[in-house]
Amino acid sequence: MLYTDNTPGRTVVLEDRTCLFFSGFAYLGLHQLPAFKALVKEGIEKYGALFPSSRAGNLRLSIYEEIEHALAVHLQQQASTVFSSGFLASRAAVQYAASCGELLYAPGSHPSLWHQDPILPAITREEWIARTIEQVNTHPDHHFAIITDTVNPLTSTIPPFHWLQKLQRKALVVADDSHGIGILGPAGQGAIHFLPQSPALRYLICASTAKAYSLQGGVVAGHAADITALKKLPIYSGSTPMMPAHAHAWLHSGELARKMRMSLQQNIAYLLHLSADSSIHNPHALPMFILPAGDGLVQYLQDRDIVISSFPYPQPHSEPVNRAVVSALHLQEDMATLHRFIQECLH
Repeated sequence: MLYTDNTPGRTVVLEDRTCLFFSGFAYLGLHQLPAFKALVKEGIEKYGALFPSSRAGNLRLSIYEEIEHALAVHLQQQASTVFSSGFLASRAAVQYAASCGELLYAPGSHPSLWHQDPILPAITREEWIARTIEQVNTHPDHHFAIITDTVNPLTSTIPPFHWLQKLQRKALVVADDSHGIGILGPAGQGAIHFLPQSPALRYLICASTAKAYSLQGGVVAGHAADITALKKLPIYSGSTPMMPAHAHAWLHSGELARKMRMSLQQNIAYLLHLSADSSIHNPHALPMFILPAGDGLVQYLQDRDIVISSFPYPQPHSEPVNRAVVSALHLQEDMATLHRFIQECLH
């Protein structure tokens, strides 16, 4: 276990050692940028540190309607609503979905999507897809709600979704896009860029705004009727809203996020180039590079002032996954150093 007294960015300080940091998320690196921090400070000066009321209170703060409209447009949905965390947003989306139909979980769905401790399917994704198509097509409309992640950050993969076009009956699809929003798509709109559109499909997109945008919060977006109904749930009405200063920062950081997304894409492309024909795995050009397993590599890199991601997940007894997480803050020399030491350790 490692401890620090400073929030990591491109580097992290450990016991007076400055180490390259290839872990965590904050993929766009906004949290370390003076311009972004200035927007947060500006928001605090205007709105304070929090809005002391529930979302169902009789006094509303107009900036929440502003960011919800902007996020709905960004995610190409009719409406959206924000929460204080991505975890809470996902829980609210699934709780609402459970009122719409029987939940069909994709294998390996993130714990934030778990409703009443479901037993996740212990079959391959391909088998689950075939079974799901059959289940949906042999039951009445709106009988099922499909629950899935859009990106698996532990395997650095994007599962296939073209099969959704084979659904002949109407179904709700809850898609957690926490590791896609802000990164995927030409404008950072996330997975909706590649999710198939069909008269049978109704999407409910949920996501953390922390992973890419460095905002403590979450969003659920979808059809206006679904968002209106979701807002009637106690999990929404009784929850504390997103920090208004963070809403302010997101609304005014669009150009900054665009520039950092370009930097992130360039960094990913550079490390992909360096690691071609190696044991480093990243088939979909995501910020997560999967490294060979074992404590040896982790310690070897740490001894050379490089920190990578390696911890049991999603359960305490799960096997650790070694990953190098690239952000927009990294320099080419950082990735060259990382790659050189990985190659040294493995050879």
